[in-house]
Amino acid sequence: MEALQIRLWREASPTRKMQALAQLNASSKMLALAGLRSRFPQASETELRFKLAGLLLGDELARKVYGEPPHAK
Repeated sequence: MEALQIRLWREASPTRKMQALAQLNASSKMLALAGLRSRFPQASETELRFKLAGLLLGDELARKVYGEPPHAK
């Protein structure tokens, strides 16, 4: 099975590989947001997005890009 998966990846076009990467990225963001929602059930969507940015970019860069986060609960 592993050999087949490797062969399919090698034969995939660059476009297909980028599509798969984009899907993996979207899935990981959804899972991270779900985890944040369970850890911070009272947080607004805006607060959760800031927390996600902190996870993805690090707090310092997230603040530079998005400004100061809203009041966290």
